[in-house]
Amino acid sequence: MVELVIEQRRRDLGGNFEVGRVLPFAKRRMVGPFIFFDHFGPVDLAPGVDRKVDVRPHPHIGLSTVTYLFSGHIMHRDSLGYEQSIRPEEVNWMTAGRGITHSERFEHARAQGDRIHGIQAWVALPEENEEMAPMFSHHGESDIPQWREGGVSGHLIAGTAYGLTAGARTLSPLFYAHLDLDAGASAEIPADHSERAVYIATGALEVDGDRYDAGRMLVLDRGTSRITAAEASTVMVLGGEPLGERFLYWNFVSSSKERLGQAAADWKAGRMKLPDADDEECIPLPDQPAPPAPPMS
Repeated sequence: MVELVIEQRRRDLGGNFEVGRVLPFAKRRMVGPFIFFDHFGPVDLAPGVDRKVDVRPHPHIGLSTVTYLFSGHIMHRDSLGYEQSIRPEEVNWMTAGRGITHSERFEHARAQGDRIHGIQAWVALPEENEEMAPMFSHHGESDIPQWREGGVSGHLIAGTAYGLTAGARTLSPLFYAHLDLDAGASAEIPADHSERAVYIATGALEVDGDRYDAGRMLVLDRGTSRITAAEASTVMVLGGEPLGERFLYWNFVSSSKERLGQAAADWKAGRMKLPDADDEECIPLPDQPAPPAPPMS
């Protein structure tokens, strides 16, 4: 059965570039370790698009960002010195640990025009890994197992599912996959984890006789195991084991509210290094002011 339906809420990140925010949600902050889930696009960006659409340098702690594209190109730069373009059906996996900063820019679109469509999820780190050294990895076809069966094409982005294991390093039990379903095709949802969900990026699904349209996340109970495409659909399936209480503030995740306050103070004071290509930009950035420290009550 479907336990909860979460509809995306539109958010403007600047320059009229909108995302559909799904997690966190008031009635369900996390699914397994997944604490944040944004669906961006599809949106057509014309050559010469204004730099206001870029995601300017910003910090993270206590989480991994997982960026996956259906179409388009995004340029990632971070304070470890990595500069990596991400393309469709690839994964940028950045683990913030004790602290990292990065930017995401639409340089290909600015030069040639582009159609941007993808998902960014955040995976909270286990408490023992929250202060680990930051790291970055990029994963292409060789690290993302693919299969096709019964009208379903699958890409395993992370974890173990469908008898396969993806190449990205994960720090807690989870699975994350992209499925394209032909109209009428059905797919099993892995049942190995206590928390699971399906997000409908395009198309529509039927689950237990009910229809659900695009832009919705279906949080599943332990009994639900099969989805059917009411029309050709693209979905993300995800899940894992809960990590315990996590606090989310601005771009920071932690099991400690005090740690969130320290991270905000570090960013505001300029103690967090910027990506090299962005060092000429000021801290705090005019369009991303540092937040005040979060309330400790």
